[in-house]
Amino acid sequence: MAVASPADRRRGPLRALSTVLALALVATPVPAAADPKPSAKRLKTELAALQKESDTLITDYYNSRIAHEKAEKGEKSAREKLTAAQEVYDRESIELRGLAVARYMDAGPAGPTMIARGVDADDYLSRLAFTEHLIDLQAARLSGFAKVRDDHQRAQSEAAARAEELGTRVKDLADRRAKAEKLIEKIRDKIDQLYRAPGVRRSDGTWVPQLPEGSDHITPRMRLVKSLVAERFDVPYGIGCYRAIQDGGEHPLGRACDFMLSRGGAMPSAAEVRRGDEIAAWAIKNAKRLAIMYIIYRQRIWHARTGTWRVMSDRGGATANHYDHPHISVY
Repeated sequence: MAVASPADRRRGPLRALSTVLALALVATPVPAAADPKPSAKRLKTELAALQKESDTLITDYYNSRIAHEKAEKGEKSAREKLTAAQEVYDRESIELRGLAVARYMDAGPAGPTMIARGVDADDYLSRLAFTEHLIDLQAARLSGFAKVRDDHQRAQSEAAARAEELGTRVKDLADRRAKAEKLIEKIRDKIDQLYRAPGVRRSDGTWVPQLPEGSDHITPRMRLVKSLVAERFDVPYGIGCYRAIQDGGEHPLGRACDFMLSRGGAMPSAAEVRRGDEIAAWAIKNAKRLAIMYIIYRQRIWHARTGTWRVMSDRGGATANHYDHPHISVY
């Protein structure tokens, strides 16, 4: 048997240790890698799919609106038919009751009884002929009344069916609209996620200031926020950003924009107030990513440092108190 050399004897334990470590590494599960953040390409692919689905929903929504309008017309027509049928029904009922009373009053007792009582025969025959005439007239009326009654019942059934159809259409329309709006909101959120404020961000979460540039004299960060708000909320009364007046704010620094909800200092409509609320809520939701420093709206200010609204002092007037526009400033 071969004798191991001193070197081999020293390497033996090392080889054994290496084997144990290798086995331990193989046996130890490797933690799964975290899912990477979605790339712009992936988000755009998702947006395209969502947009296609949204277009289909919107098409269904408008088709449902057309069906709803038809159902409304049908229900109105059924109600008009029911009203007309009710008038005929009531009129025929009154006339039938009159005929019944006339027959009862004029038919009299049987012929022999009347003759025995000394009633003139000619008069009796005349009254009998009149009674038969009333019977024939009543039979004709009854036949016509049956048709009126049936028309009335059909009109009632049609009106009830149309009203039920209209209620179903209204609910379906509301459901489709809510679904479409929810999907569109999801698409818009995806669009927002494609953008982040340009520039350098400090470790404390604040941003290194930027210089204004371009013909509009605003910073790249402010320009991004302005374009995103304009694209998402329309802002039909205009957006005012840079102004040279040194008032201690961010406008002359190119770091603020006003998103107008009315003209000439007038108080905005209820719909425009809601638009302002939506702009302010959107700015808060995206403040961290878009470097939004503070928002002023309806005599209140929201600051990124605190994350809460506080009431501001009265500055006099709708514009000065920001009732006719939300103001957004960026770092």
